[in-house]
Order: sequence, then structure tokens, then C-alpha cells
Amino acid sequence: MAETGNEQEHFVVTFARGFGTGGKEIASKLAKELGIHCYENRILTLASQMSGLDEEIFREVDEKIRNKGGFASFLRGLPKAKSYIARNEKFVSDDKLFEYQSKIIENLAETESCVIVGKCADYVLRGNPRVVSVYIEAPRAFCLKRTMEKMGVTEEVAAATITQTDKFRADYYEYYTGGNYWTNPVNYDITLNSEKVGIEGCVDMVKHLLELKGLI
Repeated sequence: MAETGNEQEHFVVTFARGFGTGGKEIASKLAKELGIHCYENRILTLASQMSGLDEEIFREVDEKIRNKGGFASFLRGLPKAKSYIARNEKFVSDDKLFEYQSKIIENLAETESCVIVGKCADYVLRGNPRVVSVYIEAPRAFCLKRTMEKMGVTEEVAAATITQTDKFRADYYEYYTGGNYWTNPVNYDITLNSEKVGIEGCVDMVKHLLELKGLI
């Protein structure tokens, strides 16, 4: 889909998803079909780099990036990170990192239509009428099967990975949203069960919602 260059024409689809639901795959397919970019781990990579800068240096970097087409062009120059697996990682807050991450997300929303996976993007962009927020869920058995197949691990490892990663995401969301909970359906425009609806069906339903809202 071609951009018109008019800021008012930009739209963003944010995705939150349980581990193993296929949420990232749905987000990627949606972005591909719409001809827009999908951002996930590269946002965290850039935010990590920037969180180590002092305010004056960040302002200089921020200005340069904005003058050259925003964070989007800068992000696309970064390598794609491998799939994020939390496994034994516990959530540790980093307010500075989240601050830079939020600035990047806000800049993306101002400068292009895109899909953003995770990172509390639905919360960061709350109140923006040109944002559609999606939550993907699925039964545990479905998530286990997908995780075992995708990662090539035993059911025990898959179960531990799902539990730990989802806990990490829930703790992250609760902390940065001031106590809201990650799976709260009120946070999102639409919640889809990827087992019942199917991967392609989820993509189609989000596209239909964008059409209903007059965004595409």
C-alpha cells in the first residue's frame, strides 16, 4: 500500500500476543499484505543503544534521525534480532530504556503506517484514533504444539518457555502501564483466538477491522 505523505493517512496496528499463539506470524503476514513495515526487536535494539546516551547526545541523534526520515529508516538499517525467548529471564524495569522505546514508537506512528509487535505499543499510542490494537490468544495445547514444532523442543521445555515468557510480558506490561494487566480485553480493539480463527483468518479479520474504521 502506497503512502500518500499526508500524516493523517498514517495508521498503526499494534499486536500483543501470548507465546506460541502465532501472533508474530500474524503481524508479519498482515504487514506484508498491506505493504508496510513490521517492527519488533529492532525497536528494543535501538532503544538499548540510545538509553546509554546522555540527554544532549540523544537530542542530537534524535534531530539527525528525524531529518533523515525518522527512526523508521534508521531501524531498517539494523539487523533483525533472532526470536526472543525469555526462558529463565525475569522482568527487571528500565525506565530509561522504556522512555526511548516509547519515543521511537511515537515517531513511527507520526511518520509511517506500520505494524508494531509488543513493547506496550497499544498503551504508548493510546488515544490515537488511527491505531488499531490487537491481542492474540490461544488455548495452551495449541501454543504447546506450535512451540514444540517451531523450537524443536520437548513439551516440558515448551511449557516452561511459554510460562516464563508470558510472565515476563505480563510483568512488563503491568509495570509500564501503571498496574493494568496485559490480557485485559478492554486494552484492545479486538482479541482473536488464533486456534479457532486460524493464522490467515486473523490477518483477514484485522484487515476487515481496518476497513471498518476507514483506515485502509
